[in-house]
Amino acid sequence: MAPKVVPARGMRDILPADKARREHALRVIREVYRSFGFDEVETPALEDLSRLESGQGGENEKMLFKVLRRGLDPDEALKPAEAADLGLRFDLTVPLSRYVASNAAALRTPAKLLQIGPVWRAERPQKGRYRQFVQCDIDVVGEPGSIAEVELVTATHTALTRLGLSGTTLRINDRQVLAGLLTGCGFAEADHGSVLITVDKADKVGLDGVMEELRGKGFDTAHVAALEAALGRLLTITDLSAPDALAAALPGAVPAQAVQRLGEIGAALAVSAPELPVVFDVSLVRGMGYYTGPIFEMALEGSGSSIAGGGRYDNMVGRFTGRDLPACGFSIGFERIADHVALDEDRSRSCALVHPADAPAGELVRKQREMAAQGYRVALVKQAKRMQPLLDKLVEEGYGSVVRARVGEDGAVAFTEPSPLSGSAG
Repeated sequence: MAPKVVPARGMRDILPADKARREHALRVIREVYRSFGFDEVETPALEDLSRLESGQGGENEKMLFKVLRRGLDPDEALKPAEAADLGLRFDLTVPLSRYVASNAAALRTPAKLLQIGPVWRAERPQKGRYRQFVQCDIDVVGEPGSIAEVELVTATHTALTRLGLSGTTLRINDRQVLAGLLTGCGFAEADHGSVLITVDKADKVGLDGVMEELRGKGFDTAHVAALEAALGRLLTITDLSAPDALAAALPGAVPAQAVQRLGEIGAALAVSAPELPVVFDVSLVRGMGYYTGPIFEMALEGSGSSIAGGGRYDNMVGRFTGRDLPACGFSIGFERIADHVALDEDRSRSCALVHPADAPAGELVRKQREMAAQGYRVALVKQAKRMQPLLDKLVEEGYGSVVRARVGEDGAVAFTEPSPLSGSAG
């Protein structure tokens, strides 16, 4: 038996019906984001390895696909670190920061940028996780105020709603709140990254699981106990409409401006997107090291995971220019929403032109071109001995109407008017 031919592990092929649904979703997302004033840009799939390994990408830096340098001598002994100089991007934020630094003179401030494209991570494939997947990002660069966060969240919520994805909830936190919380509980700044990796698991393992892992890492038991008590209080606070109550529950090391900013964002979203529930979640961390302020994730009811996430990364562009520039972004995890989107199109405008094998090619394509000019999507379909399976497949692929071609004894071709197509048409 011949071996099964499949894509590379962690990759996948997209069949026509799925591709049509994905393109419809991308079209809607683009239209909504452009209506909010975001301009689409594009960055290369490859970036210098030094930029991708800057220490800002969190765990994703461990999942880089690295590209060997050109012209390597196959007999030369090289360490892996010396053999590669480029890598496939693991997200769109690092490349966008480099893009802004490279093209600062051509961009107005603040710049409102949209970027859609594939990214790659060498992680273990599993259901819903692929090594190549699409992200849809919007970013506001050059705006320090919370209007950036409000606009990003409102635009993304609008796009998802336009796609028919109702029942979304926004979870929000702030990296400065988290840093102040850990400092107030006694953790050294050098340990914050390790502690936050564990805290980020709270929604999966619960508070007890978080504490058990922190103790297993060898952290001071008094610091762990202080954090357990603080999280126990804070996990019950979800309402941002009363920032004073939140501030009172936080250690004094948390900057007051961070709490105030969360309150401002919550109040603004209550006006710009009143149907979107906004919940404060002190356990929300987001793994990227480049976040400096508010962070947020959007979840879809019943999906079991977040479908969009982002936050403020005010120091990222400065790593390339030497001058910090405020920036904030929001990314839709496209693969997580694609299967939830219904293809909203007029199926009757997708037409199968069914013809006998001896029909003149010129006449068939002339008719196809004529109908295409009228707004139809037309597939030339040769008659088969058994038409039922063929028609069933066409319906499955999204075709909703049929035109039949008949060849007369004189060789002239006659075409019927479009009529509804169904699998039972025979």
